[in-house]
Amino acid sequence: MATASLKSNKPKILITGANGLLGQKLVEQLVEEGRFEVIATGKGSCRLKGDGFKYESLDITDPDEVNEVIARIAPVTIIHGAAMTNVDECELNQEACRMLNVKATEYLIQAAEKIQTHFIFVSTDFIFSGEDGPYDEEAEAAPVNFYGETKLIGENLVRSSKTSWAIARTVLVYGIANDLSRSNIILWVKTSLESGKEIQVVDDQIRTPTLAEDLAAGCILIAEQKAEGVFNISGSDVLTPYEMAIMTADFFELNKDLIKKTDSTRFTQPAKRPMKTGFSIEKARKQLGYVPKTFQEGIGILSKQIILARS
Repeated sequence: MATASLKSNKPKILITGANGLLGQKLVEQLVEEGRFEVIATGKGSCRLKGDGFKYESLDITDPDEVNEVIARIAPVTIIHGAAMTNVDECELNQEACRMLNVKATEYLIQAAEKIQTHFIFVSTDFIFSGEDGPYDEEAEAAPVNFYGETKLIGENLVRSSKTSWAIARTVLVYGIANDLSRSNIILWVKTSLESGKEIQVVDDQIRTPTLAEDLAAGCILIAEQKAEGVFNISGSDVLTPYEMAIMTADFFELNKDLIKKTDSTRFTQPAKRPMKTGFSIEKARKQLGYVPKTFQEGIGILSKQIILARS
């Protein structure tokens, strides 16, 4: 159960989307580090485990509610991680996507400006075309789907805001969190191969897959240092999904022969995907001290979390 924070002189940090994968990792790490008074927010009831934080129900698409909560809590930092991220769902339900990814961001920025809060916006590699990745922070954005368009609009709203801001861009986030049915490539490959199922995995896309704990750590480094500007916060290994699948099979000692190499033309999806993204993370390494896990290490961490979840 979340506990209301005792009277504290610590600076307040507010997390949107706290019930999600990134949100849960952020709250967990922030509570463990103990530098901030942590206010977790999400739509509906709290799904986080543990204590040491306060939970506030918050509908970020309601401007009055956003203004009331932000003004009352007066956080020194907001990490805005809430978003509609299912790329195909965004393409099919554009109004809902626009509301969550653009309008809600606008409402939060307006509330942040009133109290001059440091505003950290979590963005994505999908703002890029995928023609010439991996990308650095200065690369020109050219999204190929509606999800990417809305996140780029969100970035531009942040850039033009009248409060201090940072943008944390990330790539293909994977991890395990409480009370979430969301899968990831590691779990999908492991479960499929364990059941003897043959899987088709593309080898013509590249990404720098990001452990959720690493993304959370990068956002917290930005918050602690009050860093401003754009930062790429991702893994450092440039991999195709096929390579990720093979590494997963090797780690769990599963049958790699069930993994069949294919390409993106074999799949029909509502939203187009950028082919080659991934990030250069040198700026975050040098300016923030950000050090992500390797993908191999990430598989090991998930392996331990799977065992804990079953116990």
